[in-house]
Amino acid sequence: MAKKNSRNTKARIVNAAWKLFYEQGYEDTTVEDIIFESETSKGSFYHYFDGKDALLSSLSVLFDEQYERLMERPDLPENSLDLLQYLNRALFETIEDTVSIDLLSRLFSSQLVTRGEKHLLDRSRTYYKLLRRIVTDGQARGEIRTDFTVSEVTRAYAMFERGLMYDWCLGGGEYSLPHYAERMMPIFLDGFRTDENSSGQKP
Repeated sequence: MAKKNSRNTKARIVNAAWKLFYEQGYEDTTVEDIIFESETSKGSFYHYFDGKDALLSSLSVLFDEQYERLMERPDLPENSLDLLQYLNRALFETIEDTVSIDLLSRLFSSQLVTRGEKHLLDRSRTYYKLLRRIVTDGQARGEIRTDFTVSEVTRAYAMFERGLMYDWCLGGGEYSLPHYAERMMPIFLDGFRTDENSSGQKP
């Protein structure tokens, strides 16, 4: 129970911080604002984060929380690749509506130059565990090609998803991220569909 409460406290801080970053801007948001919004304490904040800058790398936590919430929905697509596209669309809608392009760009920049932990590549994240589970199930049901390993499909999907976000940042958000991904992601995912699954019926 203590571990769950600890995770919830950190998630509340992260969610509050990114909400304020989006509404007020990063520079105008203080640690005190985040503590007040998250209804936590100064001690709790500094237990998890050295300061406001440390929260920039916590966007991955926000994404993981979103994936966990989405996976609890009762109306999820049954096909594994359709499920991946559904999750991508929902995540990108959240990003477009709640995360500023400047901060997302800053996150990518910090991950490129850091010599420490690269949170976007952390294979222990909920994100990667969930992707591996979906791909494993898809291969077992004959929906995803098995000449690629689970790790290869997972890595390729994550890389393509990051690429879409990175390009959106480079373009300054001049187009809709979820709408563009809705067109591009099926083309990418079709490369992993089995022949039977691609045609929609047995040959």
